[in-house]
Amino acid sequence: MISIKSDAEFAAMRRAGRVVAEVLEWARTAVKPGVTTAELDAEAEKIIRSRGATPEFKGYRGFPASTCLSVNEQVVHGIPGKYRLKEGDILGFDVGARLDGFVGDAALTIPVGKVSREAQRLVDTCRECLDRAIAACGPGARLTDIGRAVQTLADERGYGIVREYAGHGIGKKMHEDPSVPNYVDSEVRRHDRTLKPGMAICIEPMLNLGGHDTKVLGDGWTVVTRDGTLSAHFEHTVAIRATGAEVLTVL
Repeated sequence: MISIKSDAEFAAMRRAGRVVAEVLEWARTAVKPGVTTAELDAEAEKIIRSRGATPEFKGYRGFPASTCLSVNEQVVHGIPGKYRLKEGDILGFDVGARLDGFVGDAALTIPVGKVSREAQRLVDTCRECLDRAIAACGPGARLTDIGRAVQTLADERGYGIVREYAGHGIGKKMHEDPSVPNYVDSEVRRHDRTLKPGMAICIEPMLNLGGHDTKVLGDGWTVVTRDGTLSAHFEHTVAIRATGAEVLTVL
């Protein structure tokens, strides 16, 4: 069931989104060669709690950390640990925070030092896919408009679009209806919905340098590309307002 938010509820989501945005803005400069993913996670949690919020990911279905940090071929849900970042890596940095009963959720992929041209192109394209998907939102638009915006650019540039994972509704819970796929096929069309004022969704394209297939590692969380190629991930929490789409996970 899709929940419709009031202006007051959107204001709370905006506050939670700002906390997430602060963490990601800090991460842009904190991510560098030599730092471990566990160190990044610990500092991110400090920032979240210092704002009076709580890390939404920590303990979610047993997840052990405050952030999902996914390196190179890891698509999403990477568990922070002893891995020390190296020049040329790319790091998916996914953050969720709860404040005043509502959740903000966003992600970006950060190049570590100087990366290859193909890695940078993948990251840039994934970010552009997110921008185009947000631009396709608004009252009266459909979920398939979002998926088509992502798919058109990704297909044009030859990237695999992850299909097993998608964006989602968000509000008092991190994952609410509806699912927000990054592609369009007959099954996606069958579950299509019209966007209405008061809805809040997370749009999160996930693109692979190779094929779209993924698998989950033995830790039960970390999703990787099946062919071992690089993956990029970007995400924003977006409110559907009468006047258009408003990104809530910004400073």
